[in-house]
Amino acid sequence: MTAADITRRLLDVIEDDILPLTEKGVAAGNKVFGAAILRKSDLSLVLAETNNELENPLWHGEVHTLKRFYELGERPVTKDLIFLSTHEPCTMCMSAITWAGFDNFYYFFSHEDSRDAFAIPHDLKILKEVFGLEPGGYRKANAFWNAYAIADLVAVDDDAESLRAQSKRIHAVYDRLSQEYQSGKTDNDIPLN
Repeated sequence: MTAADITRRLLDVIEDDILPLTEKGVAAGNKVFGAAILRKSDLSLVLAETNNELENPLWHGEVHTLKRFYELGERPVTKDLIFLSTHEPCTMCMSAITWAGFDNFYYFFSHEDSRDAFAIPHDLKILKEVFGLEPGGYRKANAFWNAYAIADLVAVDDDAESLRAQSKRIHAVYDRLSQEYQSGKTDNDIPLN
């Protein structure tokens, strides 16, 4: 399986599996973050989920996905899986991914995108205030996992044009969802909204 195969599949999962769930979540008042778990062997989807902070402020897209993953009766070993996050995970979510035993995660939007395009600056503020780190200051390759920005993978793909077109479609939906979330967030009681 090539990096191009993985990139195409991750974009498909965001567009076809995570986004529909996120649209429902945002309509209910949750944030725009979602995640999925795929098998490394054949890139089949194990589970997709979205943010559910209205139920519990800890149910970020990634943590809620992990919660649901561990509720499965039988589940694959995490070392055999890919963790996909729509947005670069916050420090809590990175820690949860680590504690769950994943050796990787891929993300579509960066922390800076969360701050600048989505008006959700908390990830970078926590990195700075709690850990003293600037944006991108954590090690994306470390003893636990490797983190991959999907935008970097799209840029080097032989079929980059079609992947860029798909990325633009995904961006457009998230832009709309972000506006919807921002316009209604004062009506919810999420602590860091």
